[in-house]
Amino acid sequence: MKKLAAGNWKMNGSVATLTEVATLLKIQSTPICCEMLLCPPATLLSQMAAMAVGTALKIGGQNCHTKGSGAHTGDISATMLQDAGATYVIVGHSERRAEHGETDTLVRAKAIAAQSAGLVPIVCIGETGPERDAGATLDVIGTQLHGSIPDGATAATLVVAYEPVWAIGTDHTPTVEQIAEVHAFIRTRLTARLGTEAADVRILYGGSVKPSNATKIFAIPHVNGALVGGASLKAADFAAIVTALSAA
Repeated sequence: MKKLAAGNWKMNGSVATLTEVATLLKIQSTPICCEMLLCPPATLLSQMAAMAVGTALKIGGQNCHTKGSGAHTGDISATMLQDAGATYVIVGHSERRAEHGETDTLVRAKAIAAQSAGLVPIVCIGETGPERDAGATLDVIGTQLHGSIPDGATAATLVVAYEPVWAIGTDHTPTVEQIAEVHAFIRTRLTARLGTEAADVRILYGGSVKPSNATKIFAIPHVNGALVGGASLKAADFAAIVTALSAA
């Protein structure tokens, strides 16, 4: 299994900020022991993909439509992302679920569309603060995982990202024990669903990952990388996280 450090730029970035990508590529000019991925806004995807040619950096999208083409104004298909240079796409991020009402069924359909276009979907799951306070974390994770994961997925066609909603963009990182419990639970459920193939499906942790806590998080069993938000916008911060993952 090759671990994965994925950066999600969300609705941030401009042509001017592509200098951070150039800096990242200079910092990471030596071979690394993990995959390095950036998911920029769609306006920057093709330019970033061009910069990444011949380097260790991979490029992904932040969302895709379930259809390959058609009358869907403002949407982007997985095929279009692939054509622009993407190899991955994030689906079901908590911000999409909360702000756009995306259901597990829709997330699963997007993941299937991504796989059909030759992209690897990063399927996001995670509980809210009230759900954790109510002791419902594993119930929520289990339901989302069951509904969002395509049948027949393999380690080559699926990545799962656990992002506790209450930790995203905050300083409230879960404890090592909390992360370990959820990641072990996800691995068990994946094994029940996918069999032996599940052993190599990468499970990322996301939620306020930064250079100062990356080493501790990457030492937790079944944490096979990170989905990084704010820290991926700065080359030095993201490079430090990639380095920590390579050493894990």
